[in-house]
Amino acid sequence: MIFQRALRRELASAAGATFTVLFSILLTWMLIGILGKAAGGKIASSDVMSLMVFSALMQLPTIIILTGFISVLMVVTRSYKESEMVVWFASGLSLSRWIWPVLSFGLPLVLATGILSLYATPWAQKKSDEYVARFEKREDLQKVTPGQFRESAGSNRIFFVEGASGEKNVVQNVFVNTVDEKGSAVVVVAREGVINTDAKGDRFLVLKSGRRYQGVPTQADFQTMEFEQYIMRIESKQQELGAELGVRAMSTMALVADPNPYTMAELLWRVSAPLIGLMLILLAIPLGFVNPRAGSSANLIIALLIFFTYSNLIKVFEASVKQGRLSFGLAWWPLHLLAALAVVALFAWRLNVNHRYHPLVLLAAFKRARRAGKPSKAAST
Repeated sequence: MIFQRALRRELASAAGATFTVLFSILLTWMLIGILGKAAGGKIASSDVMSLMVFSALMQLPTIIILTGFISVLMVVTRSYKESEMVVWFASGLSLSRWIWPVLSFGLPLVLATGILSLYATPWAQKKSDEYVARFEKREDLQKVTPGQFRESAGSNRIFFVEGASGEKNVVQNVFVNTVDEKGSAVVVVAREGVINTDAKGDRFLVLKSGRRYQGVPTQADFQTMEFEQYIMRIESKQQELGAELGVRAMSTMALVADPNPYTMAELLWRVSAPLIGLMLILLAIPLGFVNPRAGSSANLIIALLIFFTYSNLIKVFEASVKQGRLSFGLAWWPLHLLAALAVVALFAWRLNVNHRYHPLVLLAAFKRARRAGKPSKAAST
């Protein structure tokens, strides 16, 4: 019991440090991407924090899986490097006695991964898609950020405003440049603009107190007109927000209720996430062996390679289901069964200390070979 409590505390400490590092890297990476989209006018500046939260929720299952795997691997590796495992084995205890305390630490992580993967991640994806879709459905002028040029959806009109009020649909100091199919350019500048809707639901931009210039570039016959009020029609996008949301934004129950290659492929990934976490946590116990005189960085590199290989193979099975080459019933379990067999094989290898290829046996043979290769002092004299 003392060993189990100490091991759980050490695992929790390692998990906290690992999660902090991974989550910090994730937040930095997401912040750069989302701020880049906001600067490019692809999302609203006011939605940056919300999209950050939704993106973090979508990536949390992967972060938790890596946290559990690396934490167990680090603790087991430290026990080998500080020769605690030698004392453990000398006391007549086997490596299998680590399974239960590691599972008591890892099962809550596996449960959290399952809840996030099956419920929280689809909800976060749906909300993120709705925020992006809502911004795309806004009128061209409402997308304009003060101080930035903005191209219209039809790519034939450019807006620039110095100030805007989203609640009242009012903009100040407006610049609009429009190019028609004949190459003629129309430039309109106004002190103020207001968005109005007529009885048919069409949207219009009403400009007040401005000037209008029309003509063909490189030619001198421009027409100039001053106006008190100038009305321009705005391209409207009145589509349903949820019409184009993909299968990643569908709830798990909706995926089950609508079986097709795309929904089953998404369901395969959601079901696989907690199973990956469980298999990797168990795999970390026999994988943590290290020579006390050698470095431990190789174990971490191997662990990352195993994680990315496992995840990519799941993606391969997911693509096979999506393309109709495999059914969901035949695709979701073979890879996890292979991982479970690998865990059993590694445990059997580590437990059989008399096996000729056991690491301890190989290490002892290496030491004997080194001693045999060195000449004795008597012989040298």
